[in-house]
Amino acid sequence: MEIKQLRTFQVASTTLNFTHTAKALNYAQSSVTAQIKSLELELGTSLFERLGKRLILTQAGHQLKNYADHILHLSHEAKNNISSNQLASTITIGAQESQCTYRLPFLLKEFKTQYPLLNLVFKPAHSDAKAADDLVSGKIDIAFLIDTVKTNQQLHTETLLKEKLTLVASPQNTLSAKSKILAEDLENETYLLTEKGCSYRVVFEQILHSRGLSLDNTIEFVSIEAIKKCVIANLGVALLPEMTVKNDIEKGELVEVSWDEELPLLVTKMVLHKDKYISAPLQAFMELTREHFSVHTSPFQGATYSY
Repeated sequence: MEIKQLRTFQVASTTLNFTHTAKALNYAQSSVTAQIKSLELELGTSLFERLGKRLILTQAGHQLKNYADHILHLSHEAKNNISSNQLASTITIGAQESQCTYRLPFLLKEFKTQYPLLNLVFKPAHSDAKAADDLVSGKIDIAFLIDTVKTNQQLHTETLLKEKLTLVASPQNTLSAKSKILAEDLENETYLLTEKGCSYRVVFEQILHSRGLSLDNTIEFVSIEAIKKCVIANLGVALLPEMTVKNDIEKGELVEVSWDEELPLLVTKMVLHKDKYISAPLQAFMELTREHFSVHTSPFQGATYSY
């Protein structure tokens, strides 16, 4: 039995006229007759009988009408509920702390205003590798990654913006008085680092290693805010995304240190598995993300950065 057949039978059981049924459903009368005969053949019994010019339901027809009414009601209810609740589902997002703290709050507020029934769940991603693993395993639906440009054939990546890395120190640090520092000027500094695997920590370590600087004098943190507080207290220096230190530099609490090193741009990417099913809620979130990053950007060296 098909829903289409049951719908035709339901209308016919009410009109008791195949011509009227065909008009109501915009079918040819032959189609109505064929569907009723198909049902009767499947059930092994007649559903209608003719008494003169009148068409009436048989006992089996009355029984089927009760079932058809119930089945079609459930079908309609399921369709309506699932459609209306599409934006009451959950999107699981992977993002590094810097994104969650400095860039995503305004996007999330805007999204929740437009789609208040949709649930957002954040999973911390201290490294791009961890976020990529979670995407591949299906633990998260979408991720925001900050990295230098890399590719992964299992993932679909969309670049949202690019920004520079900034070496910062306390205004009390002797480095802040220099117009440009050399690698050897960092020799006696303490390096304040994010967790292992973090993209900009990897960049910092690679640069220091290439300049022959020891990585023995380091302190590792799980929080960028903690790193900034320690830099302000002149405990050491840190290399962080510009978005995380811009306000502190403007307030004079941190100083951007210029040094003789060409730093790579960090790329903020929206990433999901290449085979991921794009549900209506996820599609809405992605579209608003593109719009949000497009509006909240300004030019920088041929690229864009936010805030």
